Amino acid sequence: MFSKATEYALRATIYIARESSEDKKLGIEEIAKAINSPKSFTAKILQKLTANNGIISSVRGPGGGFYLSSKSQKRPVKDILHIMEEDGVLGKCVLGLKKCSEAMPCPMHTEYKCIKNQLIHLFESTTILQLAQDPKNGEYRGTKQT
Repeated sequence: MFSKATEYALRATIYIARESSEDKKLGIEEIAKAINSPKSFTAKILQKLTANNGIISSVRGPGGGFYLSSKSQKRPVKDILHIMEEDGVLGKCVLGLKKCSEAMPCPMHTEYKCIKNQLIHLFESTTILQLAQDPKNGEYRGTKQT
């Protein structure tokens, strides 16, 4: 559904939310290894996610690294899609047709419309913190619970 870069951005953000805090920052190598992504590709993704008051915070120098603030943990997942310039994917025709609309629907338009609306709602209503919770018992798996 999303580009490889966006998949890695989602996985990196979830990993950082689970494993970091303002007192415990993570390095690029650890993040890249954890999400099974090349280090240079991970660095580019993290740069995008930290730019312009992005989702991920970073500190340079010794003891530096990447972390998520408690404010960022409460942001919706759709913010990651927006930063990665893929939030529009959710609104597109499932068959990729440019002229698909209510007036000129594609063969899947009517059935996919409901699913598309559910996906949009899911990404708007699910927070990063919710994704960082343990799927088995719903507990937060990071080093610092907020």
